[in-house]
Amino acid sequence: MSNANSDLVTNFVAVPQVLSSAQQLHGVKRVAAGTIALAVADLGANDTVMLAPIPSNASITSIKIFNDDLDSSTTNTADVGIYKQDLSVVDADAYASAITTLRSANTTGVEVAFEARDINKCGQKVWQDAGLSSDSGLTYFVGLSFPGAGDTAGDVSFVIEYTVS
Repeated sequence: MSNANSDLVTNFVAVPQVLSSAQQLHGVKRVAAGTIALAVADLGANDTVMLAPIPSNASITSIKIFNDDLDSSTTNTADVGIYKQDLSVVDADAYASAITTLRSANTTGVEVAFEARDINKCGQKVWQDAGLSSDSGLTYFVGLSFPGAGDTAGDVSFVIEYTVS
């Protein structure tokens, strides 16, 4: 019988013990949740919708999207990414790329935090998800952008779960 340990277990049993990042072990879980009503004019190609401000040192564990049918055809695609407070893009598809979730009503929630982000990035911080070389100490927005336009007004709800130290 074999055994494999995660880094969290390896750090815990090490002598002397190695502290793991609080975002990965015993951090404080936070939630950003809300709903935004989108008009057809908000769903144009290259438009953006900012969902929530998240600190750069937070670790996002989940991004769930719920929505009305925002596209009567099959043209809408959405990216989920990271934006500066001035709304300039840092990484438009850090979390999800060209998803088709908004093409039909979705009342059970679609997890998108790892659609484009590699699963081995679980536990890393927002500034790392953004591809930065160091923590800027800023608050970033998690937002949607639309490479392919939608054509039907409706609501988008979101639940973003993240940990902080």
